[in-house]
Amino acid sequence: MEIRELARGDWPEQLLEIPQPPERLWVMGSLPPEGTKLLTVVGSRAMTRYGQEACEKLITGLAGYPISIVSGLALGVDTCAHKAALAAGLHTLVVPGSGLNDDVLYPRSNRAFAKKILEAGGGFLSEFPPDAASRAHFFPQRNRIMVGLSNAVLVIEAGPKSGTLITARLASEYNRDLLCIPHRIGDAHAFGPHLFVRLGATLVTEPLHILEALGIPPRETSATSAPQDLEGVELSVWNLLEEPKSRDEILREVAGGAGEVLTALVALELRGLAREEFGSWHRV
Repeated sequence: MEIRELARGDWPEQLLEIPQPPERLWVMGSLPPEGTKLLTVVGSRAMTRYGQEACEKLITGLAGYPISIVSGLALGVDTCAHKAALAAGLHTLVVPGSGLNDDVLYPRSNRAFAKKILEAGGGFLSEFPPDAASRAHFFPQRNRIMVGLSNAVLVIEAGPKSGTLITARLASEYNRDLLCIPHRIGDAHAFGPHLFVRLGATLVTEPLHILEALGIPPRETSATSAPQDLEGVELSVWNLLEEPKSRDEILREVAGGAGEVLTALVALELRGLAREEFGSWHRV
């Protein structure tokens, strides 16, 4: 796909606000549509299963809203965020630590995935010349672009030596809302999120919290009408949850094997349609 230099008059306005704006920008694919809010998602390359589930759940719950997911295409949380955005039908914007030519795009292992992002209507943005191979100092440079673009920054995981800590600090310096998910006490990946929550970051446990940070009013939904695409065991579970039910009650009352029922519960939760609180499942 064609790589073009972006005329300064076409730059995202947020980038002009940061202390050290880029001198030039190249773009490939499509930038977020006008009126779209940008959520930058960052975290560890050594992503845990918990981090993956949290990332997927939160982004899935943003489906249908005017939001673009911004990240850096790195392995781990970045890739998870881009994939979750595509699965949810959201625009996603990649800010790599390299130029945009296919032979230098970093990381090499994600070049096939990069083509899928473009095919889905996503875009790539870089301040580095198209033929610039990645360098260690490119990554902190591009992080300021990711933060500068954003309306809010979501931290999934960050250990004590993670580069994500630098990105999170930039969010504070650039006056962007910083959002963090909770972790278990003692989890090494919790260091960054828990540190920044103590310093005033917003704790995020559901998509609604992200919508609040972005200033997007949630859609009004009917608790009595099931989404049209629900069927089979998922629809049976949805119908049963007209009143809160424990997991054991759901397993007893819904026809089907335990595996099917539990899979349906997870699917409903990932879509933001059901949630377990205080031992009972209920509709969201």
